[in-house]
Amino acid sequence: MHTPKPTSRRNFLKDSVAGAMLAPSFTHITPRPIASPEVPLPPAPNSVLTRNRNLFNGDTCVYFYNPELWQPEDFSLKTVKNPRTGKLNTRPTLQGGPFSAKAIHRYVDVLADNGVDTFVINANASRAWYPSKTIPSILDGYKRGDRSFFRGHAICQGITKPAAIEDFLDHFVPFMNSYQDLLDAGVDWLAETAKACRRRGVSPWVSIRMNDLHGCNNFEGSFFNLPLLKQKDMRLECSSYGDQNWLYRQGLNYEKPEVRRQMFEQIREVVEDYDFEGIELDWWRQPLCCEPGASAETTAMISDWIREIRALTERQAQKTGRPYPLSLRIPGRLAMLKHIGLDVAALCREGTIDLVCPTGFFCTTWDMPHDALRRELGDRVAIYGVIEGSPNSLPVFDKKGKRTKGLRDTAASLELMRGSAVSSLVLGAGGIEWFNFFVTDQPRLPGLRADYTALGKMHQLDQLRGQPKQYAFGMNGTSQSITPFETPAQLPVVLERKGQYAFKTVMCAEPTDQGLVLLVQLVLKAGSRFEGASVSVNGSWPETLFTRSDELLFPCGPYTHLTKDHIGHICQLPVSLIRDGWNEILVEHGSKQPLGLVTVELGVK
Repeated sequence: MHTPKPTSRRNFLKDSVAGAMLAPSFTHITPRPIASPEVPLPPAPNSVLTRNRNLFNGDTCVYFYNPELWQPEDFSLKTVKNPRTGKLNTRPTLQGGPFSAKAIHRYVDVLADNGVDTFVINANASRAWYPSKTIPSILDGYKRGDRSFFRGHAICQGITKPAAIEDFLDHFVPFMNSYQDLLDAGVDWLAETAKACRRRGVSPWVSIRMNDLHGCNNFEGSFFNLPLLKQKDMRLECSSYGDQNWLYRQGLNYEKPEVRRQMFEQIREVVEDYDFEGIELDWWRQPLCCEPGASAETTAMISDWIREIRALTERQAQKTGRPYPLSLRIPGRLAMLKHIGLDVAALCREGTIDLVCPTGFFCTTWDMPHDALRRELGDRVAIYGVIEGSPNSLPVFDKKGKRTKGLRDTAASLELMRGSAVSSLVLGAGGIEWFNFFVTDQPRLPGLRADYTALGKMHQLDQLRGQPKQYAFGMNGTSQSITPFETPAQLPVVLERKGQYAFKTVMCAEPTDQGLVLLVQLVLKAGSRFEGASVSVNGSWPETLFTRSDELLFPCGPYTHLTKDHIGHICQLPVSLIRDGWNEILVEHGSKQPLGLVTVELGVK
């Protein structure tokens, strides 16, 4: 029986990774010495902290989702008659073209104008999405207008009915034709990204997805998948457990030399043949490497392979005269990564890794333990906070437009952006990486837009104090969470009578002379009986005075309220109760009926 896979962040991308098998000539390098407890080595200068503090991660489609924003003279949204059905489309259709390199330059202009110092552009999903000369590219063999080329990918989005498949192709084929426009014009959009960054003084980095599975529901038939991923003996067999989606855990097995050769070839190409000056290995797409329970020998093999990547970047740095940092985007649960062969702590302590960006799969991890990670990873590596596309999976309601959305978009709320940044900066994060910021614009909903003007205002903690901000908590039991790698969420919980639950989260202390207050909103299941509850912050006397309110603490674009499935109760406390770092929010329940607490939202207002 087919098990539905988790909802992805974009409607048409869903699963995979594979590759070409040109064997590189590996040059062995000796690991840098690890500091002993008795005679600690002084931290080596880290070039990341002096040049790259505000990173913006853009995926392979970042320019192409909304051409009407970046090339408005050539593209517009119109409700038009569908030539296949002869009827008006049910949603506005992108009209115009062709797509050109000027859209890339305009996008980079916006980033540069708004304080981004480093653009981390993603080069691949499974196949290369740029015109690779080394491994298969996403449009190899495609002829413009060939709907059959993409048909096998519909099932990867859960689309199986014939009419729905044709509708999918109506919108997907023009989208992919934008890439073909550039190919026809002789433009390599990945190289053009680096060129645009150089023009504006932005540091160009590249990101490689280490095990992307957007085509896993049809390994054989989806155009997403590299040939190697189609081979069952090259895929993992034991990464799924319980009710986890088995297909979504069948990533490439890095114990296979063919897999390591394939991925190294792509990494070598983007490092040596493109004008980048840093690389990110993205192990959140997906957190799959070797079979769980990796032996010491297997882990050592993977560490040596990553050291070969480091040697590659060091050779490039010597060639260009510029540092070439090696970064990891990873889950924060380092022990789980070691189970699959990734010994991140050892690689950081020896100096192989320059930057680590610990985060969640899709939602911001508000309680990421940056302080504990620093103790584990040592002083030589930079550790950055990651602001994800959504704060958590709380659905919201647009009262004016009568629309419900399954989650909020962080990029539409200054307050959520500030709270997200604080939750890592106050624990010592050296900078910020933005992930999925642009997703806010994708659905093209009235009133919902990403606020690019905020990008340069979030990576310095002192500038955030005294500003209105919102904090949230992670939520369990959603498709946006990939266990066991996700930092375990604290909510939802059910409190029995006289039950207490102490939630821990990270906030920053605020000035007490600017009229600010702390708001605590308890979000309950609709129909819950609410009486006898109290909230205490950092040992304060419990507050029992609540106001029923289904409004969000702060609007998020056009979304202003909770949905009909939830109700909210808000209490107000002195802002002086907040302290830098970890804070305790103690909720007590006094009613005989169990209290279903969906989540807790915190606002400085």
